[in-house]
Amino acid sequence: MTKNAQDGKMSGGQRTLGRIKICKDKERRNIMAVRSRKTNGKSDSKGKYVCYCAGYTRSHDQGITIFDFDPDTGRMKERSKIKITNASYIAISHNGKFLYSITDDGVAAFVIEKNGDLTFLNMTDINGMRGCYLSTDYEDKYVFVAGYHDGKVTVLSINPDGSVNRICDEIYQKGIGTIAERNFRPHVDCAKMTRDNKYLCATDVGMDQTKIYRLDHRTGKLTMVDVLRSDIESAPHHIKFSLDGKFAYIIHELKSYVDVYTYEDKDDQPVFEKIQTVSTLEESYNGISAAYAIQLTADGKYLVCSNAGDESVAVFKRDEKTGLLTQLFVLPVSGYFPKDITTSDDNKYLISINNESNTITFFTLDMEKKTMIMNGPEMHYEAGNCLILYRLDET
Repeated sequence: MTKNAQDGKMSGGQRTLGRIKICKDKERRNIMAVRSRKTNGKSDSKGKYVCYCAGYTRSHDQGITIFDFDPDTGRMKERSKIKITNASYIAISHNGKFLYSITDDGVAAFVIEKNGDLTFLNMTDINGMRGCYLSTDYEDKYVFVAGYHDGKVTVLSINPDGSVNRICDEIYQKGIGTIAERNFRPHVDCAKMTRDNKYLCATDVGMDQTKIYRLDHRTGKLTMVDVLRSDIESAPHHIKFSLDGKFAYIIHELKSYVDVYTYEDKDDQPVFEKIQTVSTLEESYNGISAAYAIQLTADGKYLVCSNAGDESVAVFKRDEKTGLLTQLFVLPVSGYFPKDITTSDDNKYLISINNESNTITFFTLDMEKKTMIMNGPEMHYEAGNCLILYRLDET
């Protein structure tokens, strides 16, 4: 039985598990996953790629690093750095033209140049504490910011040139959670639209629920229409939707599992039905762990999750008709606190950015053989938090 991981104190303005008091075998950690969030709708590995890595700036002021990714080897080389403070999360617009980043000053916008370089556009304040997550709607008219520290969802409009504009709406979550450690007040961890672009889903690890808001596409205002309630002290962290938009996957940080939901818009109302709960850990594991990153592969056939504490990656085969998950394997990432992971478009490679060990680790995947083998040495990256593998448009 998996024990509930408890979140540590905030250190240096960030949330940390404080290595969650885990005494693990160093040999296992040394058997050492860029987010394939943007692949321009293509699932083959041919072409040129960059990897944008972002994280906290404790000892420097360059929060984003651009790497050139080699799809033939699964490795990458540093190209340049971008000056920005505490870029704890980054996102690319759905048209692939702009990158948005969390920063101490709010949200920063960049143009993605043809070669993958970033050109600064502007920065806008969010009238609150630094966010922890951001995304855009599928028409790239709005940016949504999730606020862990202040429990707020912020909506910003986007100008035609991709720059961030004014605040359209801001909603402070209300309520009292379980009186234990952090879970006694709202902490919004994720804000993401359904794929039909009708509803914003905001996960709240403090309240153990996901609030569903209808988006007014003209004004940017949000209206709450439903609440998905998770188990007490499960901490719903991030939500992902299948490529066809029919299934939702919510990873729960403290209880280390994924809830699977069907989704449809029926009579102008969102309808979510839970159909499965699967652990992100091996059945025999009984230590302290916290599930964290969740990603779909580019072809939508696999779901990949990371575990802090177990310091591992779990890979699931996804039934594209039913949405149900079957665990293939859980294997170590050889790093502390794998904050984010991704796979290459051909599912041959996996990369993990490990926050507390200040590393990026690389692996060769074989889904059929259910293996993940370390692909060369680890790379130093200080306080990494997020990464995106991005295919350049060569037209």
